[in-house]
Amino acid sequence: MANTYIAYHFTIEPNELGSEILIAQLEETAFESFEETEEGVSAYVQKDVWSENILNDIEILTNENFKISYTTNEIEPVNWNEEWEKNFSPIDVDGICHVRAPFHPATNAKYEIVIEPKMSFGTGHHETTHMMIQHLLELDVTNKKTIDMGCGTAILAILAEMKGAHPIDAVDIDNWCYLNSIENAERNNCKHISVYEGDASWLNDGQKYDVFIANINRNILLNDMATYVNCMNDNSVLLLSGFYTEDFEAINECCEKLGLTFESKKERNNWLGLKYSKK
Repeated sequence: MANTYIAYHFTIEPNELGSEILIAQLEETAFESFEETEEGVSAYVQKDVWSENILNDIEILTNENFKISYTTNEIEPVNWNEEWEKNFSPIDVDGICHVRAPFHPATNAKYEIVIEPKMSFGTGHHETTHMMIQHLLELDVTNKKTIDMGCGTAILAILAEMKGAHPIDAVDIDNWCYLNSIENAERNNCKHISVYEGDASWLNDGQKYDVFIANINRNILLNDMATYVNCMNDNSVLLLSGFYTEDFEAINECCEKLGLTFESKKERNNWLGLKYSKK
Protein backbone atom coordinates (compact mmCIF):
# COMPACT_ATOMS: atom_id res chain seq x y z
CA MET A 1 0.00 0.00 0.00
CA ALA A 2 1.43 3.40 -0.99
CA ASN A 3 2.10 5.96 1.71
CA THR A 4 -0.04 9.04 2.29
CA TYR A 5 1.95 12.24 2.80
CA ILE A 6 1.23 15.51 4.57
CA ALA A 7 2.58 18.55 2.77
CA TYR A 8 3.58 21.81 4.48
CA HIS A 9 3.81 24.79 2.13
CA PHE A 10 5.91 27.53 3.73
CA THR A 11 5.95 31.16 2.61
CA ILE A 12 9.22 32.75 3.75
CA GLU A 13 10.57 36.31 3.82
CA PRO A 14 13.44 36.72 3.08
CA ASN A 15 13.15 33.61 0.96
CA GLU A 16 16.60 32.33 -0.04
CA LEU A 17 18.35 32.41 3.34
CA GLY A 18 15.21 31.48 5.22
CA SER A 19 14.57 28.46 2.99
CA GLU A 20 18.06 27.08 3.55
CA ILE A 21 17.79 27.41 7.34
CA LEU A 22 14.26 26.01 7.42
CA ILE A 23 15.17 22.92 5.37
CA ALA A 24 18.21 22.27 7.55
CA GLN A 25 16.04 22.37 10.68
CA LEU A 26 13.23 20.31 9.17
CA GLU A 27 15.76 17.63 8.22
CA GLU A 28 16.23 17.01 11.94
CA THR A 29 12.60 15.84 12.14
CA ALA A 30 10.53 13.26 10.25
CA PHE A 31 10.28 15.37 7.07
CA GLU A 32 11.93 13.43 4.26
CA SER A 33 11.67 15.52 1.10
CA PHE A 34 11.67 19.18 0.18
CA GLU A 35 10.82 21.29 -2.84
CA GLU A 36 11.93 24.90 -3.17
CA THR A 37 9.17 27.16 -4.50
CA GLU A 38 8.90 30.80 -5.54
CA GLU A 39 7.39 31.62 -2.14
CA GLY A 40 9.61 29.39 0.00
CA VAL A 41 9.59 25.64 0.60
CA SER A 42 7.22 22.69 0.42
CA ALA A 43 8.10 19.88 2.83
CA TYR A 44 6.69 16.36 2.94
CA VAL A 45 6.26 13.89 5.79
CA GLN A 46 4.61 10.49 5.84
CA LYS A 47 1.28 10.63 7.63
CA ASP A 48 2.02 7.59 9.78
CA VAL A 49 5.06 9.30 11.37
CA TRP A 50 3.54 12.81 11.54
CA SER A 51 2.53 14.39 14.85
CA GLU A 52 0.84 17.67 15.73
CA ASN A 53 3.99 18.95 17.46
CA ILE A 54 6.31 18.21 14.54
CA LEU A 55 7.18 21.92 14.20
CA ASN A 56 7.67 22.62 17.91
CA ASP A 57 11.47 22.60 17.77
CA ILE A 58 11.85 24.50 14.48
CA GLU A 59 13.60 27.60 15.80
CA ILE A 60 13.40 29.72 12.65
CA LEU A 61 9.60 29.81 12.93
CA THR A 62 9.95 32.08 15.97
CA ASN A 63 12.95 34.05 14.71
CA GLU A 64 12.01 37.73 14.41
CA ASN A 65 14.33 38.14 11.41
CA PHE A 66 12.05 35.99 9.27
CA LYS A 67 8.39 36.14 8.41
CA ILE A 68 7.09 32.60 7.87
CA SER A 69 3.59 31.26 7.38
CA TYR A 70 2.39 27.92 6.10
CA THR A 71 -0.55 25.87 4.93
CA THR A 72 -0.91 22.09 4.98
CA ASN A 73 -2.72 19.49 2.95
CA GLU A 74 -2.88 15.73 2.76
CA ILE A 75 -1.62 14.11 -0.42
CA GLU A 76 -2.97 10.76 -1.52
CA PRO A 77 -0.53 8.85 -3.74
CA VAL A 78 -2.84 8.82 -6.75
CA ASN A 79 -3.15 12.61 -6.60
CA TRP A 80 0.61 13.02 -6.34
CA ASN A 81 1.07 10.73 -9.31
CA GLU A 82 -1.35 12.84 -11.34
CA GLU A 83 0.63 15.95 -10.45
CA TRP A 84 3.89 14.28 -11.53
CA GLU A 85 2.41 13.31 -14.89
CA LYS A 86 0.97 16.78 -15.33
CA ASN A 87 4.25 18.58 -14.63
CA PHE A 88 6.93 16.06 -15.59
CA SER A 89 9.16 17.26 -18.43
CA PRO A 90 12.13 15.50 -20.09
CA ILE A 91 15.58 16.08 -18.60
CA ASP A 92 18.76 16.60 -20.60
CA VAL A 93 22.07 16.11 -18.77
CA ASP A 94 24.91 17.54 -20.85
CA GLY A 95 23.37 16.25 -24.07
CA ILE A 96 24.50 12.73 -23.14
CA CYS A 97 21.81 11.38 -20.83
CA HIS A 98 18.10 12.03 -21.30
CA VAL A 99 15.44 11.09 -18.76
CA ARG A 100 11.86 11.00 -20.00
CA ALA A 101 8.46 9.53 -19.20
CA PRO A 102 6.78 6.90 -21.40
CA PHE A 103 4.48 9.58 -22.81
CA HIS A 104 7.42 11.63 -24.15
CA PRO A 105 8.92 10.98 -27.61
CA ALA A 106 12.20 9.06 -27.82
CA THR A 107 15.47 10.95 -28.30
CA ASN A 108 18.87 10.16 -29.79
CA ALA A 109 20.77 10.52 -26.52
CA LYS A 110 23.59 8.07 -25.83
CA TYR A 111 21.81 7.09 -22.61
CA GLU A 112 18.03 7.38 -22.57
CA ILE A 113 16.23 6.46 -19.35
CA VAL A 114 12.46 6.03 -19.34
CA ILE A 115 10.77 6.28 -15.96
CA GLU A 116 7.18 6.29 -14.79
CA PRO A 117 6.88 9.57 -12.81
CA LYS A 118 5.14 8.42 -9.68
CA MET A 119 5.49 9.55 -6.09
CA SER A 120 9.17 8.64 -5.97
CA PHE A 121 11.91 11.15 -5.46
CA GLY A 122 14.93 11.30 -7.71
CA THR A 123 13.30 11.84 -11.08
CA GLY A 124 16.34 13.71 -12.37
CA HIS A 125 14.85 17.18 -12.04
CA HIS A 126 16.45 17.84 -8.70
CA GLU A 127 19.97 19.31 -8.67
CA THR A 128 21.37 16.40 -6.66
CA THR A 129 20.22 13.71 -9.09
CA HIS A 130 21.46 15.82 -12.00
CA MET A 131 24.95 16.03 -10.48
CA MET A 132 25.03 12.34 -9.64
CA ILE A 133 24.21 11.57 -13.27
CA GLN A 134 27.11 13.81 -14.28
CA HIS A 135 29.47 11.98 -11.91
CA LEU A 136 28.36 8.61 -13.30
CA LEU A 137 28.80 9.78 -16.89
CA GLU A 138 32.44 10.60 -16.09
CA LEU A 139 33.10 7.29 -14.31
CA ASP A 140 34.12 3.96 -15.81
CA VAL A 141 31.83 1.47 -14.11
CA THR A 142 32.32 -1.46 -16.51
CA ASN A 143 31.97 -4.75 -14.63
CA LYS A 144 31.87 -2.86 -11.32
CA LYS A 145 29.63 -4.11 -8.52
CA THR A 146 27.44 -1.11 -7.68
CA ILE A 147 24.88 -0.04 -5.12
CA ASP A 148 22.36 2.81 -5.37
CA MET A 149 21.42 3.54 -1.74
CA GLY A 150 18.24 5.60 -1.39
CA CYS A 151 17.52 4.85 -5.03
CA GLY A 152 14.22 6.74 -5.41
CA THR A 153 13.18 5.94 -8.99
CA ALA A 154 16.39 3.91 -9.62
CA ILE A 155 17.60 6.36 -12.27
CA LEU A 156 21.21 6.08 -11.11
CA ALA A 157 21.12 2.29 -10.93
CA ILE A 158 19.66 2.17 -14.43
CA LEU A 159 22.33 4.50 -15.80
CA ALA A 160 25.03 2.43 -14.09
CA GLU A 161 23.79 -0.70 -15.87
CA MET A 162 23.63 1.14 -19.19
CA LYS A 163 27.30 2.01 -18.66
CA GLY A 164 28.28 -1.60 -18.00
CA ALA A 165 28.08 -2.00 -14.22
CA HIS A 166 26.95 -5.32 -12.75
CA PRO A 167 25.65 -6.65 -10.48
CA ILE A 168 23.72 -3.68 -9.09
CA ASP A 169 21.71 -3.37 -5.88
CA ALA A 170 19.11 -0.59 -5.58
CA VAL A 171 17.82 0.06 -2.05
CA ASP A 172 15.17 2.43 -0.68
CA ILE A 173 13.31 2.55 2.61
CA ASP A 174 10.11 3.88 1.00
CA ASN A 175 7.77 1.16 -0.28
CA TRP A 176 6.50 3.31 -3.14
CA CYS A 177 10.08 3.97 -4.28
CA TYR A 178 10.85 0.26 -3.99
CA LEU A 179 7.92 -0.70 -6.22
CA ASN A 180 8.58 2.15 -8.66
CA SER A 181 12.25 1.15 -8.94
CA ILE A 182 11.30 -2.40 -9.86
CA GLU A 183 8.93 -1.06 -12.51
CA ASN A 184 11.52 1.34 -13.93
CA ALA A 185 14.27 -1.29 -14.04
CA GLU A 186 11.96 -3.56 -16.02
CA ARG A 187 10.86 -0.70 -18.27
CA ASN A 188 14.50 -0.06 -19.22
CA ASN A 189 15.19 -3.76 -19.84
CA CYS A 190 17.70 -3.97 -17.00
CA LYS A 191 18.99 -7.48 -16.30
CA HIS A 192 21.49 -6.84 -13.52
CA ILE A 193 19.55 -4.69 -11.01
CA SER A 194 18.14 -6.19 -7.81
CA VAL A 195 15.80 -3.89 -5.86
CA TYR A 196 15.40 -4.10 -2.08
CA GLU A 197 13.27 -2.30 0.50
CA GLY A 198 15.37 -1.11 3.42
CA ASP A 199 18.01 1.30 4.71
CA ALA A 200 21.66 1.01 5.79
CA SER A 201 20.73 -1.77 8.21
CA TRP A 202 20.10 -3.92 5.13
CA LEU A 203 23.86 -3.92 4.48
CA ASN A 204 26.17 -6.48 6.07
CA ASP A 205 29.90 -7.16 6.29
CA GLY A 206 29.79 -9.65 3.44
CA GLN A 207 28.61 -7.08 0.91
CA LYS A 208 31.39 -5.24 -0.87
CA TYR A 209 30.97 -2.76 -3.72
CA ASP A 210 33.24 -1.09 -6.26
CA VAL A 211 30.87 1.88 -6.74
CA PHE A 212 28.74 3.14 -3.85
CA ILE A 213 26.09 5.76 -4.69
CA ALA A 214 24.16 7.58 -1.96
CA ASN A 215 21.90 10.53 -2.77
CA ILE A 216 20.28 11.03 0.64
CA ASN A 217 20.00 13.89 3.11
CA ARG A 218 22.92 15.11 5.22
CA ASN A 219 21.93 13.60 8.55
CA ILE A 220 21.36 10.11 7.19
CA LEU A 221 24.68 10.24 5.33
CA LEU A 222 26.60 11.26 8.44
CA ASN A 223 24.86 8.58 10.50
CA ASP A 224 25.38 5.77 7.96
CA MET A 225 28.74 6.70 6.40
CA ALA A 226 30.75 4.18 8.44
CA THR A 227 28.43 1.41 7.25
CA TYR A 228 28.88 2.52 3.64
CA VAL A 229 32.67 2.59 3.91
CA ASN A 230 32.68 -0.86 5.52
CA CYS A 231 30.95 -2.18 2.41
CA MET A 232 33.42 -0.65 -0.07
CA ASN A 233 36.19 -2.62 -1.76
CA ASP A 234 39.73 -1.25 -1.97
CA ASN A 235 40.07 1.22 -4.87
CA SER A 236 36.32 1.77 -4.86
CA VAL A 237 34.42 5.03 -5.43
CA LEU A 238 31.78 6.75 -3.31
CA LEU A 239 29.40 9.28 -4.90
CA LEU A 240 27.46 11.47 -2.47
CA SER A 241 24.76 14.12 -2.78
CA GLY A 242 21.63 15.35 -1.04
CA PHE A 243 23.08 18.28 0.91
CA TYR A 244 24.00 21.96 0.60
CA THR A 245 27.34 23.64 -0.01
CA GLU A 246 27.51 24.68 3.64
CA ASP A 247 27.39 20.99 4.62
CA PHE A 248 30.68 20.25 2.83
CA GLU A 249 32.88 20.62 5.90
CA ALA A 250 30.83 18.17 7.99
CA ILE A 251 30.54 15.61 5.17
CA ASN A 252 34.20 15.90 4.20
CA GLU A 253 35.42 15.60 7.78
CA CYS A 254 33.33 12.48 8.26
CA CYS A 255 34.62 10.89 5.05
CA GLU A 256 38.27 11.68 5.76
CA LYS A 257 38.04 10.30 9.30
CA LEU A 258 36.85 7.04 7.74
CA GLY A 259 39.88 6.91 5.45
CA LEU A 260 38.31 8.18 2.24
CA THR A 261 40.13 10.49 -0.18
CA PHE A 262 38.32 13.50 -1.63
CA GLU A 263 38.43 13.46 -5.43
CA SER A 264 36.08 16.10 -6.84
CA LYS A 265 32.88 18.04 -6.32
CA LYS A 266 30.10 19.54 -8.39
CA GLU A 267 27.87 22.42 -7.35
CA ARG A 268 24.44 23.28 -8.69
CA ASN A 269 22.18 25.93 -7.17
CA ASN A 270 23.83 25.60 -3.75
CA TRP A 271 23.60 21.78 -3.76
CA LEU A 272 26.72 19.60 -3.80
CA GLY A 273 27.69 16.32 -5.45
CA LEU A 274 30.93 14.78 -4.13
CA LYS A 275 33.24 11.99 -5.26
CA TYR A 276 35.51 10.08 -2.85
CA SER A 277 37.77 7.07 -3.26
CA LYS A 278 38.84 4.31 -0.93
CA LYS A 279 42.48 3.38 -1.52
